[in-house]
Amino acid sequence: MSADATFPERCVLAAIDVSGYAASVAAHAGWAAARLSAPLELMHAIDREAGPVPIDLTGNLNLGAQEGLLEQMALLDEQRGKLAQQRGRALLEEAGNVAAAHGAKASIRQRQGRLVETLLDLQDDVRLFVLGKRGEHADFARGHLGSNLERVIRAVERPVLVAPRAWRPVQRFMIAFDGSATTRRCVELVAASPLLKGLHCEVLMVADADKVDAEPMQWAQAELQAAGFASVMRAVPGAAEDVIAAQVAAQSIDLLVMGAYGHSRIRNLVVGSTTSHIVRTCPIAVLLLR
Repeated sequence: MSADATFPERCVLAAIDVSGYAASVAAHAGWAAARLSAPLELMHAIDREAGPVPIDLTGNLNLGAQEGLLEQMALLDEQRGKLAQQRGRALLEEAGNVAAAHGAKASIRQRQGRLVETLLDLQDDVRLFVLGKRGEHADFARGHLGSNLERVIRAVERPVLVAPRAWRPVQRFMIAFDGSATTRRCVELVAASPLLKGLHCEVLMVADADKVDAEPMQWAQAELQAAGFASVMRAVPGAAEDVIAAQVAAQSIDLLVMGAYGHSRIRNLVVGSTTSHIVRTCPIAVLLLR
């Protein structure tokens, strides 16, 4: 499988907002674009519907007062729109500087509309999406993923790199593997793409050692070895979310690779509880593949 077959020549697109994750998203996007030798776009979506909802007082006002109120509201809405564009522009320019420091010069764009619909409109030209784990309105909700992130992951058909709050250089990565068709596809995608070439690779299967089917692990090791990875294979018993978190910490992993859907002990990723828990609690970047 060639890299061109895996990822067509498309851009890395990072969704930038005013949350505390913006700098990390830009850093991860710059790193990924440089590794992929792909163009980088930083995009800020202005959702006008997410702004303050006007209070309807027209039933209590006479006609002249209603007209004056509507005129003031229109002016305020116009001012809010201009301020949102100015803030978005400044945010994108700052993110562009961060991305450049991590190896990729970015083009920037602002779009009107909701984030999920905007990304779906753009995804034909996208190779990889980069988003923060939580967005503007979920900064301090450590027990929850950003609602936009969950919707994006469910909706888009491209890989999604989920950035944590802080950037850390990616030197060691781990693939969560259960032998299913989905996680085999993850191995194939990693092997075919330049994104993780030359980095330390670990493959983790959550299973009791005496119950591990050797064939999937041997297949994964051979596939990665053929692509130039000297991978470390591990089988560890326990609950998937606990084992993965513990191994990420124990092996000093910088990036976790998981499939968008799966079964066995790594089941229904994103829409299922295991991956929701892992993405929510894992302090490192998570790459979700299809």
